[in-house]
Amino acid sequence: MTTLLVDTPHGPARASLHCAHEPRAALLLGHGAGGGVEAPDLVAACHAANAVGVHVALVEQPYRVAGRRAPAPAKQLDTAWLSVVDDLGERWFDGLPLVFGGRSSGARVACRTSVEGQAVAVLCLAFPVHPPGKPEKSRLAELDGVEVATLVVQGENDPFGQPPRGHHREVVLLKGDHSLKASVADVGRFVGEWLDRVLRPLD
Repeated sequence: MTTLLVDTPHGPARASLHCAHEPRAALLLGHGAGGGVEAPDLVAACHAANAVGVHVALVEQPYRVAGRRAPAPAKQLDTAWLSVVDDLGERWFDGLPLVFGGRSSGARVACRTSVEGQAVAVLCLAFPVHPPGKPEKSRLAELDGVEVATLVVQGENDPFGQPPRGHHREVVLLKGDHSLKASVADVGRFVGEWLDRVLRPLD
């Protein structure tokens, strides 16, 4: 593993690189609003991606690197994320297709930036469709705005809601809640199978 700091307009972000032997693509994964990149589902996705020939960068937003728990505004998160994408795409992942992903808040960032960042696919772990108990405050438009193959892995009892399947969007429901801790092995299995399948036409 290689860990490096990446300058962004909102302070340094941190990227932990987990490299595959013969890379066919790179997956950038962002964390949840109050959590870090050590979340079990992110770790499982990282291992699964490496196993099918995909480099992984676990990306910590500047507010986390600075020691703050409260997340930055969405625009700052997106700007910082795209800065990391540009930097890693040039320095480490040159010529490789980029897959964006993350859990919860990180999944929202991946969706919102997928078009501008030219992602070839998007992985969403525990996408927060709405705040708990507030289905009227839907974030589904962020998911609907993705124009490439998308996998959403969601807990059956997630209080943040369940996204519907859609055109080029697969939704996998697993036992458990928003943390996905109850089905970590299944997270890895589905992520690995999906990555292998969506990247095959690009090989």
